[in-house]
Amino acid sequence: MKKNATINFEVTLDENNIPEDIHWSASDSDFDSKKAKAIMISIWDGEQKSSLKINLWTKEMMAEEMKFFTFQILDSLADNYKKSVGDEKVSLEIKNFAKKIGKDINVIK
Repeated sequence: MKKNATINFEVTLDENNIPEDIHWSASDSDFDSKKAKAIMISIWDGEQKSSLKINLWTKEMMAEEMKFFTFQILDSLADNYKKSVGDEKVSLEIKNFAKKIGKDINVIK
């Protein structure tokens, strides 16, 4: 049986269109809404063969948090690549790159 799920983002902007608050919810979750300091979304357009990126962060997002967030995104990209494409060699290269970046920006040892 198929089912539909919806993910919503609500972004409050200041007078200069800078995000002040980000809240998200999902129709199949057990909570109403959660606050976030940043979101990074990539959408693949199969017709145009290109990606659309939505990158937002609030004024509350500290640089150290963004560094760790970026490291985590790179690290999870390796896992996603392996799972979706099945290429362990490239996945390991991405994972090693993430580790190098994580060390360079002092978020991992």
